[in-house]
Amino acid sequence: MKNVCILFVLFYAIQITSQEKIGRPFFTGSSNLTFGINEFYTLDPDDGEPLIVPAALFFRFGVGYEFKRRVAISFNAGFDYHWNYATSAFPTYGSLKYNISEDEDDGLFTEISFGKMWRPSSKYSDGNYYGFGIGAQVAGEKRWNTIVRLDFHRKGIIGFKKNRLDSISLGIGFSFF
Repeated sequence: MKNVCILFVLFYAIQITSQEKIGRPFFTGSSNLTFGINEFYTLDPDDGEPLIVPAALFFRFGVGYEFKRRVAISFNAGFDYHWNYATSAFPTYGSLKYNISEDEDDGLFTEISFGKMWRPSSKYSDGNYYGFGIGAQVAGEKRWNTIVRLDFHRKGIIGFKKNRLDSISLGIGFSFF
């Protein structure tokens, strides 16, 4: 009986160590810039006003877990500042990321986010945060990867037109596995 127990423990130890790992933890960060239509733009070519101008800046940081290099979940926090409206927000949200195509650590992905947006000002109330994006991850040195992304953000803020602030942003960031 003792030999059977020893063989069982040995077999189980070999089985655990020989299996492929199902996932890996990661850290991520990004900076996004949102562009908007310039309200002072005219069709007169001599006015010197561009049609599209920067409108907001977003910073994000997150921690998550990737499963079999295909699906990842993460918890994120950030800071958003829309200087056209002189408003700032602190979104906290969960994300689900799916790698559409993957080659080693390079990949094309889509990501959906949902969470809460906290407002430091009493001018606007707290609200919900929604996001959807596509991006590319390019493998870099060792465990660092570069991320380029295009995101749609919706912030539920009472007092804005339709009680929300929508934006599309272009971002660059990193992931560290």
